[in-house]
Parts: sequence; C-alpha cells; structure tokens
Amino acid sequence: MPGINQIKQPIAAEIDAFELKFKDSMHSDAPLLNRITHYIVKRKGKQMRPMFVFFAAKLCGGIIESTHRGAALVELLHTATLVHDDVVDNAYERRGFFSINALWKNKIAVLVGDYLLAKGLLLSVNNSEFALLKIVSTAVQQMSEGELLQIEKVRRMDISEELYFEVIRQKTASLIASCCACGAASAGADEETIEKMRLFGEKVGIAFQIKDDTFDFGTDDVGKPLGIDIKEKKVTLPLIYALNKAEKPERKRIINLVKNHNDDPKKIQEVIDFVNSKNGVHYANQKMLEYQQEAFDILYQFEESDARTGLEQLVRYTTERKK
Repeated sequence: MPGINQIKQPIAAEIDAFELKFKDSMHSDAPLLNRITHYIVKRKGKQMRPMFVFFAAKLCGGIIESTHRGAALVELLHTATLVHDDVVDNAYERRGFFSINALWKNKIAVLVGDYLLAKGLLLSVNNSEFALLKIVSTAVQQMSEGELLQIEKVRRMDISEELYFEVIRQKTASLIASCCACGAASAGADEETIEKMRLFGEKVGIAFQIKDDTFDFGTDDVGKPLGIDIKEKKVTLPLIYALNKAEKPERKRIINLVKNHNDDPKKIQEVIDFVNSKNGVHYANQKMLEYQQEAFDILYQFEESDARTGLEQLVRYTTERKK
C-alpha cells in the first residue's frame, strides 16, 4: 500500500497551496490568537480531510477556488470541534503534543474554538458559499448529536450494535462524508452526484472508525494505547459482539469491570482477553471490510481516472492502516 505522500502526489500542488491559504484564513489582529493558531497549524496531521475534498472535486469536474474554500471550511470547523472536545474530555494531549487547553487553559481554548468556528462561517458567507456551509454545518450538528448520544448511553452501558453504528455514523463518518460532498459541490456537480459522494464518504468514515476501535484490543504497538476506550467506558463493536456471545454471568462480570474497574491495568487486560477470546476483533474487521467494499461499489460507478485511483488508495490507507 502506498504511503500518504505518494497518494497525494496527483494533488500535491493543490494541497501545498491549500496549506498556505488555510494558514492565512486563521490570521487575527490579536497576538495571542496568532500564537495559538500558529501552534495549531504546525501540528496539523496528514491533511486527509483536505485530500478527500480535493480528490472528490477532481473526480466530479475539477478543482477550482471554491474547492480550496471548501477544504478550509472543513478544517476550520473540524479544528474548532477538536479544541472544544479536548476541553470537554479534559484531555491534555493530542497526537503526542500538548492540547490548547493544556497550554492556555480552558477559557482560552473555548474562545479559540469559537474564533475558528466564526472564521469558517465568515469564509463561507463572504464568498457566498452557502451550499458548502450547509454541508459542513450539518456534519458539525451530527457530530455533536452523536457525541451526546454516546455519552447518554455510555452512562448506562446500554448500547446495541445498531446504536453503535448510528453513533459512529454521526460522530466520525459525517465529517468525511461532508469532505466528499463539499468537493463534489465545489466542482459544480449535480445533487445526485453530491449525494453519491456524501454516501461514499459516510461508508469510508464508518469503516475508518471500526478499524480505529479494533486497535484498543490489539497485541502490537499500534500507536494508540491499548485499552484507552475501555478506560473511557466506550462500548465499541469488538466489545459489543463479545458481550452478545457471552453467557449472562460472564457478560455481567465484564460490564462491571468496564464500569467500575476501568483504571486497573489487570482488569483492562482481562476485558481485552475476553474480547479476543470471543473473536470480537475478527468480527469487527469483517464489518469494516463490508463498509469498505460498499464505498468502493459507489466509487467504481465513476470513470477510471487518477482522482478515482487517489480516492481508492486513500480509502485503503484509512481502513488498512496498522495505527
């Protein structure tokens, strides 16, 4: 499987130009804000969300200035939600670096998130990008609803497989769906094509999250600490499947461990061993591959091109990664 830099090669120039424009879009007259946004930009990840936007646009007509605004809008609103999430979760690290709230405290972090959100709204309104604004705002609404739904159910450890898929569809998949829909819309695609790309992104997002959830129960160093979801009392697909395969006494015992002993490394390992003994990770991987294939089925409705190849490689990268 090619690396991320090799995958982005057909749109490398657009990504480089986007990074400069995105940095400019965060500029403020307040020195403190500039210091913080500079810190955020320096620690950006692999730029996978903008890549989905640009590849989708290229697939559906071509990359234009509107595509750059769509990519910036997605990144601004997503970054705002991440800054706010770290405050909500009391998290002091993100991708191995200190979070904004860890360095500048909660009050400033919340205000920075608000600022990024406002910047995204203004970028859209000032350029009359109302269709893109509607797509991304809908995704942010779904992300918030998915988070609240998860919090509500986690308290009671009351989550079915059906509910799990609804939570990750809203929390994770809606954002990748909005990237693909924004790319298509920015290129002037019709409503049917925009919806097709949105659905493609949703399938990819669900597959991505399932894959991420399996790392909690792995045995190798995958870059994500083992048992982190258990510590946060998150009920993910491998655990749901294992619980459904267990007899009532064992099921009750494991739920008790997750609810009441989730800070004990030995108890966490016990839950991990239980899930693996019931083939929970194998089941989740099979489900992930089903969603991956559904995404490919949509993608292959488009003519073969370097944009289609780029999206196919990006899907494989997000769903077949080792960490």
